[in-house]
Amino acid sequence: MPPHPSDLQDPGIAVHGQLVEAAARILVEEGTCALSTQRLAAETGTSARTVDAHFAGVQEVVAAVTREGFHRLDAHLSQVCPSGEPVVDLGNLALAYRANALANPHLYKVMFQNVSLSRYRQPRDGELTEAGRTFEVLVEAVRRAIETGSFVAADPVLVAAQLWSALHGVVTLELGGCFGPEAEEVITALLATLSVGLGGDADTGRTPAGSGTGQAVASSPNGPPHGLEASAAH
Repeated sequence: MPPHPSDLQDPGIAVHGQLVEAAARILVEEGTCALSTQRLAAETGTSARTVDAHFAGVQEVVAAVTREGFHRLDAHLSQVCPSGEPVVDLGNLALAYRANALANPHLYKVMFQNVSLSRYRQPRDGELTEAGRTFEVLVEAVRRAIETGSFVAADPVLVAAQLWSALHGVVTLELGGCFGPEAEEVITALLATLSVGLGGDADTGRTPAGSGTGQAVASSPNGPPHGLEASAAH
């Protein structure tokens, strides 16, 4: 049988990314029952052979979507360079987290909101590492805030989990249409309030360097679902 025209193209990173994007969209909008090799091939204009070359089943597709989601989140968070003001850094990380969710809404929802996918979320060697790394960035910023006296002494993992939970709530509401651009102001005000409760400064909590729908954060550029505590302990 002659090869499908798309099989003559490079089935590398670009095709893989298209498949992951399509899979995330299908999973969020229609659920796992709608996800199949044929559907992915049709959505991306490729062939079932190409899809099979990248994934060995639905579970592997979901794992790939989750890994890619955390990879993109890590890329956003990595643009925030640690400064001498860890509470400001936390503000910048919060805006970077929001910017990633707005840029990748389907991936974000598969990562954190599609509870129906729990049976597909089996631990994979890169997935936990990627997820753990994104949470550790937050834990480290909290740890520095505690060490510098910006926050009172506490378990940094527990504090980071509280901050992430609050941030995730606002971002999830925004993706659901409950907030518009004012979500950024809600986030900075929320962090200011939480900072005061943790022993920080309200003004410092309100002024992350470079606010503006995540754009300035990018220019200065949960726990995760699995293995939070174990990852943060390393």
